[in-house]
Amino acid sequence: MKILVTVKEVSTVEDEFEIEGTSIAEQYLGADLNEWDDYAVEEAVQLQEAGIADEVVTVTIGPEDCEQTIRQALAKGADRAVRVWDDSLEGVDLLDVGAKTEILRAVVEAEDPDLVLTGVQSGDDSWGATGVSLAEELGFEWAAVVNHLEHDFEDDRAAVRRELEGGVEELTEIELPAALTIQTGINEPRYASLRGIRQAQRKELDVQTLADLGVDESAIEGDVTLTDMYEPESESDVTVWEGSAEETAAELGELLREKGVAP
Repeated sequence: MKILVTVKEVSTVEDEFEIEGTSIAEQYLGADLNEWDDYAVEEAVQLQEAGIADEVVTVTIGPEDCEQTIRQALAKGADRAVRVWDDSLEGVDLLDVGAKTEILRAVVEAEDPDLVLTGVQSGDDSWGATGVSLAEELGFEWAAVVNHLEHDFEDDRAAVRRELEGGVEELTEIELPAALTIQTGINEPRYASLRGIRQAQRKELDVQTLADLGVDESAIEGDVTLTDMYEPESESDVTVWEGSAEETAAELGELLREKGVAP
């Protein structure tokens, strides 16, 4: 079995920051491997260690600057990586779900994996739709918000548990090839070992352009435009009493009764 995992370098933001136009000022930004993708990589590597997967390939869309972040996936056990980038992507302010789907679809068709794993969402733009959109475009069966995956794959079928609202879980089976969007908590992502980090520097990281993949540049124009970015005002209704517990307990009890919380 061949597994392809989509991964992304996401921006991290300091607690205090400033917005410049439609972006956060660069001096307040950091970068890391997307948390949900980290769980997807771990699940793929565990399948390989169990003797079920023969190869784990990661793919990302990003400039050369993100390679060190993406190599985290290689350091944790992925066999090789594909990075998609060229000059036409350099000037794009917002790569929406449709554009990402077109690019990733071309990579999946070239790699021909049995299973595609993606994070449920990314920690920066939080579209939460790329994995499902990709599956739909490919004609793959899919399951979203997967928090458990059985590792037997009998008769080329995957048994998965999905997290629903209100703490309810759904058990379902899907036929391969399939795409799963992975939820946090499905496993415990490993830390990359020093040996793994060294090996990652020697693993293949293949850079592909849109032309290499046969993707027309018009596919990245997208239908969504980022028009504004702002920090929403937060509201709080907090009552603070000063004094000892004996002095403030009666006031707290009175407030709880007023709110209908206590009799």
